Amino acid sequence: MKQTPLNTSSLILVAAGMGTRLGAGIPKALVKVAGKTLVEHAIDRILKVEEITEIIVVTPADDPRMAEVLAPYGTALRTVDGGSSRADSVRRGLGEVSDHARNILVHDAARAFAPVELYQRVIDALNAGKAAAVIPALAVTDTISVVEPAGEAGVEFIANTPARSTLRAVQTPQGFNAEALRQAHAQLDHYTESELEKVTDDASIVRANGEKVQVVNGDQQALKVTHPEDIDTANQLVAEQDSRVKKSKETMNLPRIGNGIDVHAVSQDPARPMWLAGLHFPEDIGLSGHSDGDAVAHAACDALFSAAGIGDLGTHFGVDREEFAGASGVRLLTEAARLVREAGFEIGNVAVQFVGRRPRFAARREEANQVLSEAIGAPVSVSATTSDGLGYEGDGQGITAYATALVFAQHS
Repeated sequence: MKQTPLNTSSLILVAAGMGTRLGAGIPKALVKVAGKTLVEHAIDRILKVEEITEIIVVTPADDPRMAEVLAPYGTALRTVDGGSSRADSVRRGLGEVSDHARNILVHDAARAFAPVELYQRVIDALNAGKAAAVIPALAVTDTISVVEPAGEAGVEFIANTPARSTLRAVQTPQGFNAEALRQAHAQLDHYTESELEKVTDDASIVRANGEKVQVVNGDQQALKVTHPEDIDTANQLVAEQDSRVKKSKETMNLPRIGNGIDVHAVSQDPARPMWLAGLHFPEDIGLSGHSDGDAVAHAACDALFSAAGIGDLGTHFGVDREEFAGASGVRLLTEAARLVREAGFEIGNVAVQFVGRRPRFAARREEANQVLSEAIGAPVSVSATTSDGLGYEGDGQGITAYATALVFAQHS
C-alpha cells in the first residue's frame, strides 16, 4: 500500500460475525469461496487500493483459525477482537485506527468481492468534501413495501409502498471523515445492548449525529454473503472474474518493437562477392565485414534482438565468435530467429530499408523477401533507396540498412 500524506485512509474490516444464517458452523469470514476464505478475498482487494494506508481487521475473539489465515499478511494489517454487536466491533476497530487518518472506511468481510473501483469511488467522493459520509448503493428494482407489525393472528398488511426511485440498497465499504465517525460512535455510549444490536451500518449512526450522507453508485460484485445459496453465487462470480482476467491477459499480449541499423563499407578487395538481403549480386563488389557483410540481414538481426531485449549483433555474432567468421547473412538471421523464440517470443514481421547506389535491387525484391522470410519463418519485406548522391552512400563507399522488427510473447 502506498501512503499519501494528505489523503490517508484507514479501513476497518468487520470480520467478527458468526454467520448464523449461513449455517457453516464457523465464523462467516472463514467460509471459503473458490478455495480462499472471504476475509482473504476482501483483504487481497483492499491491498490494491493505494490510498488505504492501514487495515484493521476485527476478528472473533480468541479464534486461532482466524489468526492462522491472517498470519501471511504480516504487518500489512492489524487485528482486534470484536464485540457483542456489529456497532461494538466497529468501535473496537476505531480504537486501533491511527490518529493521522483523514478518512476511515468501514467494510464487511461478507462483501468480500467489492472491486477496487468501488473503494476508490467512495474515497474520491470523500476527498471532494461534499459530505462527511459516503456510501455506495444500488437502485432497487423490486417493489418494496412497508408492512404493519403482525397482529395476534400473525397476518401482515402493507402500510405503505415507497416509490422505487427513492429507494437504494446500501452496501459497503462506507467512507467517513475520521472525526465525524469518531464523534458519532461516541454518542453510542448511552445505547443499551439491545439498541446496539439494531445498528446495522455506520452511515445511520453518522446521520443520526447530524451529518449528511452522500450516495455513490454501488457495484453488483459487492454482494453480501448471508445465506448458503450466496456461496454458489459467489463461486460463480469468482469464476467469471478469473475468466475475464484470463481473456484480458490473452488480448493484452501487446507486441514489442525493435530497431536495428547496420553499416558496411564497400570492400577494397575487388574480388569480394556482394551479398545483400540474402542474395548474391555478381556484378558488384561486396561489403567488408567479419561475415559476408550483408547489411540488410545484419540490421534485421539487430532489430529482432532489440525487440526481444536480448542484446545485439555483437552480443551473439561478435568477432570473438570464430564460428561465424564468413557466415552468410541468411545463416545469422536464421540463428537470430531461433534465439528470439528461445527467449519466449514469436516473430510478427521484419521490415528493412537500405540506402546505397548499388546493387540494383528492384528486380530482385520479391526474391529477397522470400529468402529472408524463409530464414526467420515470418514475413520480411525489403526496400531500397538512394541518398541523391549525398554522403558515403551517395558516393558508393558503403551501404546503411535500417530495420524494424515486431515480436510478441508466446502464450504459455
